Amino acid sequence: MSTKDLSTSRTDAPLLNNENAFKLAVFGVNVSSGCSMTSAEGTVEVDWAETKRIARAADAAGLDAMVPVARWKGPGGAINFNDRSFEAFTWAAAVAAVTERLQVLATIQVPTAHPLRIAKEAATVDHISGGRFGLNVVAGWNEPELAMFGIPQRPHDERYDVAAEWVSIIKRLWSEDTFDYEGTYFRGTALHSSPQPVQAPGPLIMSAGASGKGLAFAAEHADVNFIQAPDLAGHAQKAEVVRQSAREFGREIAVMGMGYVVCADTEKEAQDYFDYYVNQRGDWEGAANMMGVAAANIEAMDMSTRAAMTSMVAGYTAQPLIGTPEQIVDKILGLSRAGLDGCTLSWVDYDEGIAQYQEQILPLLVEAGLRAEVKNSTSQGDVRAAVGL
Repeated sequence: MSTKDLSTSRTDAPLLNNENAFKLAVFGVNVSSGCSMTSAEGTVEVDWAETKRIARAADAAGLDAMVPVARWKGPGGAINFNDRSFEAFTWAAAVAAVTERLQVLATIQVPTAHPLRIAKEAATVDHISGGRFGLNVVAGWNEPELAMFGIPQRPHDERYDVAAEWVSIIKRLWSEDTFDYEGTYFRGTALHSSPQPVQAPGPLIMSAGASGKGLAFAAEHADVNFIQAPDLAGHAQKAEVVRQSAREFGREIAVMGMGYVVCADTEKEAQDYFDYYVNQRGDWEGAANMMGVAAANIEAMDMSTRAAMTSMVAGYTAQPLIGTPEQIVDKILGLSRAGLDGCTLSWVDYDEGIAQYQEQILPLLVEAGLRAEVKNSTSQGDVRAAVGL
């Protein structure tokens, strides 16, 4: 059977279809401690049984996607945050094989892999998933990791020039048969990759461009772009800039944010737990190390304030979604009204967090019109049973 016989539209994939008004993606399950720089109990340990359990729970709860982190070494500090990690493409292939519905992404740092290889790997996972794969493209900011590959860090804007050429080759390999290529950064004779992806014209591409050059890259090449801002007004402004940039290329683009969840029966309980895992058990040394690298290599991000440091420790600089289920839904509703199409979610304890999401938060999101009721939600079994709670 040919790829053409299996073809599905990219817009049918969970992060782009119309099933849920506000998309939700689980972030950071493939790296130790997930998105919380803390020594508190219950963080991600990174073993396959854990990954499979969390992935199946997310699938059963109707969450739209899982997005991994591309990480090769930790920043040091008390817990050496994210040092233990599963490689994103092999992780994505395995997660795709044990889930039924959610979109599975792989994150790639452009300088670490040739586009021909990534085109083939992406197509492979797209077939395993039945057309649910997505590619999260990072132009390359983590200089200590690039040094492990013997790759010098390029100037900021040039990284996006490389990424644009790199992703253009991949898109051609997904849709054309054989071609020669002679560019500024890549060249090859009779480039060819078969089978091509199940999705047409190829898997969803995700980015997180924030600088002028990063936004231009996302506008021309990505289907989803992540933004970060200190408040809802900032999110609204950035979301409009991203969409307007894409329209200049005759394209539409989805805009997503990032959130970390601390949910409890009362606001005080939620704030007390935040204080425990961030202020009492946070890895501030590791956060300082990571932010130092980021500040030197990422434009349009202020890494100098105490608030920025707290945000890094609490949830990888994401938006705080702290409080009761009702308060958390109000905050998500605020992100939607600010113009976001969705956001990532992370928890200190993903097992408990996803179960809590399914039981307490999802019904309120459905009531608010942000999510649809989960169909066949018992296909993977009850969420708490799936995670062994």
